[in-house]
Amino acid sequence: MVVGALAPAGAVQSVDQPAAAADELPPFAVEDFEYPQADQILAERGFLLKRGDGHIVLAECGSQDNLLLIYARNQSDHVCFRITGPEGHLTLELPAVFGVETNDYDMTTLDLTVDGEQSTVEIPANTVEAIGESADPDRREHVLVEIRVTQ
Repeated sequence: MVVGALAPAGAVQSVDQPAAAADELPPFAVEDFEYPQADQILAERGFLLKRGDGHIVLAECGSQDNLLLIYARNQSDHVCFRITGPEGHLTLELPAVFGVETNDYDMTTLDLTVDGEQSTVEIPANTVEAIGESADPDRREHVLVEIRVTQ
């Protein structure tokens, strides 16, 4: 029942709908930058994609040109990544790495660990290079832990 309420012609009034209270609003979305479906990729492919800025994403090899290729002994084929922005970073755990083929990005920087020590390799655009096990005289198993690219 509305008492003494006048509205201009054509205006719609609703007395049955209360205003939304502040505590009824959905919570804010917070981006944690964790890689989507990381557990599934670990189970299916044997390596862990942890987190990144979303500009380096796992791709199907051969699906397009200009992919970043990582070679690892425990993979049946290389592991391919698509770069979607002018720069990007991705943390991961990809064991038994021995080579890389960069795309047309100016610089690809890879961080690897072996026996608790970390090393960094910088590779220019359009280069195939031995890294990790292939570049180590002792052929120790290297784990790729971070990829960074800049255009």
